[in-house]
Parts: sequence; C-alpha cells; structure tokens
Amino acid sequence: MTAALSGIRVVDFTHVLAGPACAYFLGLLGAEVIKVESVGKGDAMRHRGGSDAEKSRAGMSTAYLTQAAGKKSIALDLTSREGAEVMRRLLGWADVLVENHRPETLQSLGLSETQTRAINPRLIHCALTGYGRGGPQENAPAYDVNIQAASGLMTLTGTAATGPMRTGAPVMDYSVALAAAFGITAALHHRGQSGAGAFIDVSMLETAFTLMGSTVTDYLATGQRPQPRGNAANSRSPGAGTFPCRNGMLSLGVNEEAQFAALARVVGRECWLSDARFSNRQCRNTHAAALETELRSVLAERDAETWEPLMHEAGVPAARLRSLPESLELPQARARGFIHTDPETGLRLPTLPFRINGAKVHAPAIAPPRHGADSAEILGFLGYGDDEIKGFLSQGIVQQADAG
Repeated sequence: MTAALSGIRVVDFTHVLAGPACAYFLGLLGAEVIKVESVGKGDAMRHRGGSDAEKSRAGMSTAYLTQAAGKKSIALDLTSREGAEVMRRLLGWADVLVENHRPETLQSLGLSETQTRAINPRLIHCALTGYGRGGPQENAPAYDVNIQAASGLMTLTGTAATGPMRTGAPVMDYSVALAAAFGITAALHHRGQSGAGAFIDVSMLETAFTLMGSTVTDYLATGQRPQPRGNAANSRSPGAGTFPCRNGMLSLGVNEEAQFAALARVVGRECWLSDARFSNRQCRNTHAAALETELRSVLAERDAETWEPLMHEAGVPAARLRSLPESLELPQARARGFIHTDPETGLRLPTLPFRINGAKVHAPAIAPPRHGADSAEILGFLGYGDDEIKGFLSQGIVQQADAG
C-alpha cells in the first residue's frame, strides 16, 4: 500500500521536541524527511533529555531518538554563504519546511516566510512558535513548561493543597506537533487544488487553549474561574473520578443514567436505583458526598484489578490506574503494534495513534541518524560534485558523522 504522504519532501529545520515530532509524524506517513542541524553539536536535544547519560553523551539521547527515526541528517553552517546556498537548494527541492525558530532568527538567516516563498512558491512553510506570529510576544522563547504556565493549564492541574502542577509528560510539545502536522496536511490538500504554497503559523499558547476548549468556553460564558479538581472528572458527575479500591485505584466515567444503573448492579447496590437521593443526576449532584462515601465503601471490598473487567462487561466506563510500564504491556496496546521495533538497532519507538486503511502500523523507514550522517549524500543529490563536497567538509561548512 502506498503511504499517504509518499512523494512529499520535507526539510526539518527544527530542534528540541515539538518541531522534530511534527516532521517525524510526516515521515511515518511516507514523507521523505531531511533534518538540517547546525555544525558542532547539532540539535541540543541530542545531548539532553531522558535517563540514559551514556546515550546523551553520544548525541543520541532517548529524548532525541523518540522523534528522529525515518530521517536523514545534514549538519550545515547556515551563517556561511555556501551553507545558506545549500539550504536554498534544499528548499527548492522540498514540498514542506518545518521550523520552530523565532521570527528574528529566521530573518537573520534569510529564511523568513517571505524569503522562503521567493525561493519556492509551492513550499508549505510551517512555523511553530511559543506564542504565534504578531503581538508583543512573537519573539519570546518558550518551552513546554513555559506554555503550561502561561496558558493557565498548570492552574487546573493538581489540587488546592498541592498548588499548580505541570503535567508529568511534555504534552504541549506533542500536541503542538500534531496540530502542525494537521495544518501541513490541510495545506498540501489545498496546494493540490490551487498550486500555491502556504505559510502555517502554529502557536503553542493557542494549542494549549485548544486542549482546554470546553473549559475556556465555560469560563467565557459564565465568568466562573475554573478551579483545580485533582482526580475528579471534568464532567463533574459524582460517579466519575478516581477511587481507591482494596488494592489499587479505579477511574470511573459514570455520566449517563444507563451507566449509573449498570454501576449499581455490578457493585451489588441495586438499592441505589430506588434511593431518592440517587434517583437521577440532579439528585445525585445534590447528594454527591453521600454517593461518594457509599461508592468508596463498596469499591474497597475488591481490588481494582478485579473491578475493571467486571465494569467493562457491564458497560461501565472504567480503568485501573496503571504505571506506564504496566500500560505498555496491556494486551490491547501490544495487539495494536503502536510501539515499533527497529530491525536494525532494536530501538523501540512510539508511532502514530491512528491507522489508515487497516495498516498494521505507520513505522519509520530508517533508524535515527547520527549528527550529519547523510551530509555528503544530500549534497550529492542537490547537484554538488565530489570536489565541492570535499571542500565543504574541509572548511567546516558541512559536517559528516563519523562511522559507528
């Protein structure tokens, strides 16, 4: 089966997590991706992130490896006249440029959206920044944790006792990557109809607002400031939340009448259905504390591991609280093949959370590249001769990775 983005050529001029992840997702769908890195150390994420210090020292940290497969790497000095020309040739070859640099940085390199459009009018130029273009913060630097703080997301996480907390994983980076990939595929579709390229302006801040969409709407409609709810469900239903069991914890999503009836039956408390305090959602909301007390009491009679399959069989939305290692071993996760094992290196990598036309998995075609691993090869297909390539290497305009 031909991959959805087969034939699409992507220049990945990004660093850290969000930008590289966007280009990685495009590569998983068949795009040809060339990662442009600076000479010297290259993408800073090669050397930090993750718990394997040895891999980080070698420029292949686990944080880098997560979104590096399926790409070729060229290490290029863009501040040199020759390096800038190599980049222009790459952009003339490409369908898509993904970058996550501040506008002032791009302008200094001759790579603003106006300049890239002049190089290649059909180019889809996708820019990922902390706050989006325009406005007083367009050049402000930002990482995932900064956007969680700036957007209000941190104030919704945790409890009144803990105070604001960031999420345990860089969810902003990866959600921005998905948003950017969505924008790119839409722009490619439009180009297929119009023939024209596009500039895509992706804001991390606005992506955070999007992730909180219903909360944003509720605040704007009611003026009620949202409060941290801990493990309570966003639905505010008293039968929804995370509850302790004899061993472990169980997350329940009981929001509808049929779900509450099924819950009452599966825990052996059919009496709740005739109890005036719990007869409908309004009554349950009024007597939420009493319902929670009874629910906690009955759930404490068994382990979460026992309750979960009983809830599923009865049609009650429920999940046992698991660690990440436990979750990755779920039969469902293993059956779907979300984790791809690279046949060359044995590296195990996350892929995409969807499948097109029944594909078993959308997997990277090649292992993550070392810094500048493909510099000479890329220069060759751009039309540079052997002597020019040797000259570039000797002058430090490009850098080629050592074998190993």
